[in-house]
Amino acid sequence: MKITPLSERGLVRLIPATYHKPPALRGLVDTDDELAVLADIEGLTSARLTAERGRNLHLDRRELAWQRRRHDLAVYGNSHINAAFAYTRAGGNRFNDGDRGAWYCAWDVLTSVAEVAWHKTRELRYVGVFTETARYVELIADVIGDFPDLGDQPQHPALNPDPALGYPEGQALAGHIRREGHAGLIYPSVRHPTGRCLVLFEPTAIRNVRPGASWEISWTGTPDYSVTAL
Repeated sequence: MKITPLSERGLVRLIPATYHKPPALRGLVDTDDELAVLADIEGLTSARLTAERGRNLHLDRRELAWQRRRHDLAVYGNSHINAAFAYTRAGGNRFNDGDRGAWYCAWDVLTSVAEVAWHKTRELRYVGVFTETARYVELIADVIGDFPDLGDQPQHPALNPDPALGYPEGQALAGHIRREGHAGLIYPSVRHPTGRCLVLFEPTAIRNVRPGASWEISWTGTPDYSVTAL
C-alpha cells in the first residue's frame, strides 16, 4: 500500500447539530442550578466523560485531547475529538470496531454529506418511514503526516459497499495499520463518487478543530434526500 504525505487544512467532519434544540432536561427543573445538578447526574453515563475520567478499558485517557482549565484558555473542539473516540456503534464502522471510535472526515463537504446521509437513510429504512429532517454541523480540522492510502486500490475488500462484508475487512486492515504505527488511513469514499476520505485512529492526529457551516438533510417519503445549507 502506498504512503501519501499530507499537510491539509480544512478537512470536513459532519456531526449531528444539537445546539439549536433546548436542553432535554430543562423542562424537569425550575432553575439553572437545578439543571446543572441533573447535567452532572446525566454525565455519569456519558461515554466521553467516562473516557476522560480514565474508565474506558479501550481508550487511555492520556491519548485524549485536553483543554486548559482556565475558561479564557479553553480550546474549541477537544470534547468533539474525545467524543469521536469514546462513542461507538455496535459492530463498529468501516475502520473501527465497537470498542474504540475514530475520526472520519473528507476533503469536501458533499462527500461528508453523502456518507452521513447513507447511514441515516439506512436507519429510516429499518423503521420503514422516510420522513425526517436532520441537521448537521461541520467540524473543520487540519492534518499533517504520512498515511497509508487506498486510493489506488478501489476494489479492496475493505471498500465493499455492503457493511456486512466491508466492515470486517476494514476493521482488520485498520488494526494492522495501527500496529504498524500509522495514525490514519486515506481511502476513496464508498458513498460518493470521486470523494476522498480520511480516518484517523489517534486523537493527537487531529489539529486546530473549528466549527464550519450547518446543513439540513431532509427525507419526504422516499429514500432520496435533499440538502440545504443553513
